Amino acid sequence: MHEDTERRLTNLEIKASDAEDTLERLNDVIVRQQVQIDLLLREVALMRAQTPADETPAFRSLRDELPPHY
Repeated sequence: MHEDTERRLTNLEIKASDAEDTLERLNDVIVRQQVQIDLLLREVALMRAQTPADETPAFRSLRDELPPHY
């Protein structure tokens, strides 16, 4: 009975350690993605600031851009 309990405890410790490692890696990914999102938001804000307020981007139809062989 003692060996079974020790084995189960060891397995639980391994699983807890793996879960902690996974959680740390996921947190790193989230932090990295948030940095990317912040950068993209700044870039969009800069692009909007460069476009005059009274000038709306012209609508372009993809049909206008089809190659001549279509």
